[in-house]
Amino acid sequence: MQFDALSEHALRTIRGADLRRVRQRALAALEAAGISTTLVCAIRKGVNDREIGDVLRYAQGWSCVRGVTFQPVQDAGRNDGFDPGQNRIVLSEIRRAIIEQWGVFGEDDLIPLPCNPDAISIGYGLRVGAEVMPVTHMFPQEVLVQAVPNSVTFEGKPEMRRLLVELLSLSCAGQQSANVLREVLCCLPLVEIPAEIGYDRVFRVSVVSFLDRFNFCLAGVKRSCIHFVTNDGRIIPFDTYNMFHRPGLAAGRRHRA
Repeated sequence: MQFDALSEHALRTIRGADLRRVRQRALAALEAAGISTTLVCAIRKGVNDREIGDVLRYAQGWSCVRGVTFQPVQDAGRNDGFDPGQNRIVLSEIRRAIIEQWGVFGEDDLIPLPCNPDAISIGYGLRVGAEVMPVTHMFPQEVLVQAVPNSVTFEGKPEMRRLLVELLSLSCAGQQSANVLREVLCCLPLVEIPAEIGYDRVFRVSVVSFLDRFNFCLAGVKRSCIHFVTNDGRIIPFDTYNMFHRPGLAAGRRHRA
């Protein structure tokens, strides 16, 4: 669910309208129907980067929200009033803001995602009443992750490695995510395991950064793990879709030429 900010000014700057009431009603409807959602926030420096902690605390207040995904603004498509000198923000800055503004996750709770560690950072927590208890840091560092240039290697037992890869995959969603998390916790002898862990207990925070004309990198495109599938069967990385493939772009370039 698109959810960039809590302030009117930030919403009008990014989306051109005050969408607070619409989103409040949407979340209330999801809550009443028992339907899960993830809040997705496009972040511009100087516009809504100071609201990151507030958005996370707001998300905690809704049982239907399973987490928040933050995206540094990609300078592609409609991006009115964007000033790269003032508004560009990178993954590490958002990661730092999550730690400092929210006060729940620490340095060891947001880690690189295996498929694209330079562009995606992710952390898991468990809901305990109205609070969120971080769990990523419970994994010993030498067991959890060893970063290499284009991947993340998990150490330890093969079964543990398989479970961790599944847990840290963005494609692992819904009840599957809760099941994998339960299995992982069961593999760690020093962790006190709650009697029941359901999908409603999982709270995931991720930062997903996309390439644009300012940071374009072919190696990054090759590592991309988020794609568009077109009607003719092509699979296009999200990083390049808005710059080169979105319908109408070619005609626009020909017109300018």
